[in-house]
Amino acid sequence: MEFFRIKKDIPFMRHALIFNVISAVTFLAAVFFLVHKGLHLSVEFKGGTLMEVKYPKAANLEGIRGTLIAMGYEEPGVTSFDTARDVMIRLPVEKGVSAANTSQRVFDALCKAEQGTTKAIDTVTAKGEHVLKSACMDAAGSEAVVLQKVEFVGPQVGEELAQNGLNALVVVIIGVMIYLAIRFEWKYAVSAIIANLHDVVIILGFFAFFEWEFSLTVLAAILAVLGYSVNESVVIFDRIRENFRKQRKATVHEVIDSAITSTISRTIITHGSTQMMVLSMLVFGGQTLHHFALALTIGICFGIYSSVFVAASIAMWLGVKREDLIKPVKEKDETDGAVV
Repeated sequence: MEFFRIKKDIPFMRHALIFNVISAVTFLAAVFFLVHKGLHLSVEFKGGTLMEVKYPKAANLEGIRGTLIAMGYEEPGVTSFDTARDVMIRLPVEKGVSAANTSQRVFDALCKAEQGTTKAIDTVTAKGEHVLKSACMDAAGSEAVVLQKVEFVGPQVGEELAQNGLNALVVVIIGVMIYLAIRFEWKYAVSAIIANLHDVVIILGFFAFFEWEFSLTVLAAILAVLGYSVNESVVIFDRIRENFRKQRKATVHEVIDSAITSTISRTIITHGSTQMMVLSMLVFGGQTLHHFALALTIGICFGIYSSVFVAASIAMWLGVKREDLIKPVKEKDETDGAVV
């Protein structure tokens, strides 16, 4: 399926140096912000308090987030899980304040927001022990907010999650290199990985510059961008290999230009439809999906750019040639066969 067909090849490789200089400047700027400003890590990575509360009806997530912001928390994590009534709250570590005190202050504020009052109720556990539990009672005598669970995520757990995330990123990169080296040739594997790392670093640079929260969902988006960008590179590399077979007299520049030009329509359809879905998450997904969709949006836009102007040009500069992808046909020896 094609929206349009371009009859004359666009000379992308003629301007490869200019685009790659722009790419290098953007990459270095991202690295600069990562080094000097760093990432604004979420509770999962740097530790904090996790609370689970339950409401009698669908919870107003924006209202809960507003209450927490009024308490002084800049970017509290408020997400629903299981049902619309169940809410998970993630709060950063406060110096000199225990997790119990933090959770109690937050619970009191949430109870007040629901026009309730906090009371201590004597409850009996499964083991028959009597435990005092904080409850939020409204004017009718029913619970307006139920505190289900409170957990403290220590810095050690956060470091372990960060290490596991880094390991996942390394495994994906190694897997991609092995796949491309087997399917095509090592020059293509190297160029595709450089292009993909270019996308990852730029996404991280955006998060560092604007101080957006970097959470596990953002890490998942970055891993998704890696796979998405590789797919685009594979399509272009496959068309380059096909053109090497068809265009015997064409130069490497002309073969690559023809491959990119012939896949433009497919690129617009694929990336356009994907971007529409991601933008719908960004606009209508609320705060829960905001940073996830934001990372995907940046990754998709730069993924198109890197696949065309970074991966293809680096492969060209590495000296890719027809013999790398097409094995020469061995001429049959006329003396082969039985000799009498």
